Amino acid sequence: MGGRKGAGVLELAVLGLLHESPMHGYELRKRLNALLGMFRAFSYGSLYPCLKQLLAKGLIVEDRPEEPNVALALQSRRSKIVYKLTADGKERLQQLLTEAGPAAWEDEGFGVHFAFFSHTRADVRLRILEGRRSRLEERLESVRAALARTRERVDSYTLELQNHGLESVEREVRWLNELIGRERAEQERERAGREEAGTGTTGTTGTTDMTTEQTRDTPRDDGR
Repeated sequence: MGGRKGAGVLELAVLGLLHESPMHGYELRKRLNALLGMFRAFSYGSLYPCLKQLLAKGLIVEDRPEEPNVALALQSRRSKIVYKLTADGKERLQQLLTEAGPAAWEDEGFGVHFAFFSHTRADVRLRILEGRRSRLEERLESVRAALARTRERVDSYTLELQNHGLESVEREVRWLNELIGRERAEQERERAGREEAGTGTTGTTGTTDMTTEQTRDTPRDDGR
């Protein structure tokens, strides 16, 4: 199960990066290391099997640019292959970006989803943030309960480490609260803007209709 979730995270990361621009394997490895390295130990050995699966599904294609005066054997080296997203790959990426379930709340899943929040719908972003906060609040309760049970039985260094872990989770919960507040405020502004635009249009139409009706019902003064 853990391996399958890890494969899903890697698939999202690869498709998301290739959506930004086509890349050859070496560049993709560097970008993935920067992206995934913050959340887990990224294994380079897992990249090419993932690329092979994406190729087999038609989600990406290989582009082997031909270079003049370069032997065919050298042109076929893996480092020369540029990977590009297909139309099916873009559709699959959009599907992955709408997933807001528990897999998107876990440590590595949340990090990768968050990295592509600019391509994610506002309602999905909010569900992921709220799910992540809920998961961390559960973790806080567990850590606090463990501290209460073991505080008198552990040495000062272990206690300090546990307190550090507790503070880290509390800090992330505060950060999530700020993000959720901003997301909700932004969505509320957009909703109010749409309602105001709709009311303005309706009001203008209503005024026009009423003026037309009054003109029709008002007796004409034709001088008689």
